[in-house]
Amino acid sequence: MTDDSSTELPIRDDMIRLGQLLKLASLAEDGVEAKTLIDNGLVHVNGEIEERRGRQLHPGDTISVNGETVRLTRG
Repeated sequence: MTDDSSTELPIRDDMIRLGQLLKLASLAEDGVEAKTLIDNGLVHVNGEIEERRGRQLHPGDTISVNGETVRLTRG
């Protein structure tokens, strides 16, 4: 699945957890909002609904929330 409207987001480490990423990418204001988005099935990782806030994400993964898509890159 290729999304030409995705934003690239570089990360320093080899991985980042989903809850942290949502805050870093400004897709959620805080951890509470991140949890709510995930619990309501509004977060997609690589095209599939993700229900784990602690999911490990790596460069190349795409995360979509409410029509906004972020693709992780190595920073």
